[in-house]
Amino acid sequence: MRQRLTTLIAFTGLLAVGAHAQVPEEVIQQSFFPYEDGMPGAEGYEPGVVINKDNVDQYEGIIDEFLYRYVKNGWTELRTKPNFSLPLHPNYVQATRDHAGSVSLSPEGALLDHVAGRPFPQAPSLDDPEAGLKQIWNYQRGFNAGDSETIKPFYWTFRDGKTGKTERQIRFHWRFLNWKHRTVFDPKPDIEPNPGGIFRSIYGTVLEPFDLANTQLLIQRYEDDLQRDDAWLYLGFQRRVRRLASGQITDAFLGTDAMIEDFEGYNGRVSDYEWTYIGTRNVLMPFIESRDEATLDTEPERDPDGFRFIAMGGQGNCFPQSPWRLRTTHVVEGRPKDPSHPLSKRVLFFDSQTGTAPIIHVYDKKGDPWKWFPICKTRPEAHLPINHDSGVPIEDCAVFWDEQADHCTTLQFKVMINKEDTKPLLFNVQNMRKTGR
Repeated sequence: MRQRLTTLIAFTGLLAVGAHAQVPEEVIQQSFFPYEDGMPGAEGYEPGVVINKDNVDQYEGIIDEFLYRYVKNGWTELRTKPNFSLPLHPNYVQATRDHAGSVSLSPEGALLDHVAGRPFPQAPSLDDPEAGLKQIWNYQRGFNAGDSETIKPFYWTFRDGKTGKTERQIRFHWRFLNWKHRTVFDPKPDIEPNPGGIFRSIYGTVLEPFDLANTQLLIQRYEDDLQRDDAWLYLGFQRRVRRLASGQITDAFLGTDAMIEDFEGYNGRVSDYEWTYIGTRNVLMPFIESRDEATLDTEPERDPDGFRFIAMGGQGNCFPQSPWRLRTTHVVEGRPKDPSHPLSKRVLFFDSQTGTAPIIHVYDKKGDPWKWFPICKTRPEAHLPINHDSGVPIEDCAVFWDEQADHCTTLQFKVMINKEDTKPLLFNVQNMRKTGR
């Protein structure tokens, strides 16, 4: 009788999810809680060691290739700390349980039947030709900024990579809004009405300096990945909105070392690249458990609340003064399909637990190393108490380092996970014109 009852329950559960099998719970646990049975290690590595040019060769296997060269050159050193778990919001994890079993890829690589949560929680395999594509979809439908996020202030500082001289500083207000696949903020899973089928909106406004003040950027990414993003730029000194051509997302943004396509690690369509899974390895990443363990900026007056930003140091003041921790990482290589694209490839190091990309490598058209993008991650409540229980791996600092030009743009964040500052009516061209007057 008990066996028949168990069989009936299993069959009923299968009917509840249609023809798709439920993702096993052990897969969910391994995807979102990979450190329950212990932290990753490496031969000869002990957390707490300071890695510099004198001992870096001992740790070459756990340092990304670009950073290894920079440490070897004496440009920076790495203060390591024991790893910690950074779990995502329980609603996002539950959405993965509820819906991942129904997700698949079309023959063209489009995501099918995704409702919410991580589309492919299964561990990637080199035997799976779609493994790279699945990892980039996990990133695109991830919880990097939650359902909505505000960054204010957001400092972008241009620095001479040889002298460390600050050339210019831009202060931004950025907003991010997910229209679809929402798991925490109401309405869930989608905001309606949404006749254009927008998946995600990004809206940035320059606050300072005076000559760029009120410059605005609006990006609309659509649920249909084959539909090109729409982007508009409002130039305060011209007092008009202009639509950006698709090719302009690979131009330098406002004179920085970043392209629009570089935002957050990769801010483009999945279908614009061919994605290949390279393998899984343990890599040192800039993860912050407590702000007390990071070096903080000495200018608290930059924020009216006295918030202290993560400091920059090393060669040219171009390296984040964050602790580094050994994390399990899925490495994916993307090669642009457009032969006129300025890159030959970009390599993303995806943190296996959070699904974020804390390290990115960019190679120029000839295939030579060009840019290194580290993005510091921290516990939400360690960044700001208001982010407690948000379940978002907060961005705390980042760098766009152009090694060919000996130049960098450093980014310092004050992040709030909220919906009060991300009303849907803000994310349209009419609002850009209205606020620009």
